[in-house]
Amino acid sequence: MIQTVIRLATLTLTLLLAGCGQTDGNTLPRLDLDDYKGRWLVVNYWARWCTPCIKEIPELNALDSTYPQLAVLGVNFDGATGDALQAQMDEFGIAFPVILEDPAALFGLNKPSVLPTTLILNPDGKLVHKLTGPQTLESLALATGQLAGPESGPTAAELIEEPR
Repeated sequence: MIQTVIRLATLTLTLLLAGCGQTDGNTLPRLDLDDYKGRWLVVNYWARWCTPCIKEIPELNALDSTYPQLAVLGVNFDGATGDALQAQMDEFGIAFPVILEDPAALFGLNKPSVLPTTLILNPDGKLVHKLTGPQTLESLALATGQLAGPESGPTAAELIEEPR
């Protein structure tokens, strides 16, 4: 009887610990800038309760699929992980990877106080833009140098906010 209880406890503990190290194929534990050298990087902060964030997700998905020479990564503002994070990613159709650890400190920034916030890093890994508010495919393509400025209408500088 005692051996059966010990075996069941050991099996249960083994299964629980095995699940602790797993990450979904579409999440990353942390941002490693070396993985993105030579590519533009778009890091977007979003939250389930942020309506503009949710409306912006299709634009980010389109950017990610349209421009393979850049990378789009998300950061869940509320720090969701595991099944809760995956459920939100599925619910909102997030097709790009989500970073589990907030990368703001890498850039000498605090966690954003406004959502959505998007950080743009150039191919050298330098933070070149901190955008607040919802972005479009066009504004993100302009900010990452994928498009020349429009013939008329707002300039890229008018569409985006420089880092402070």
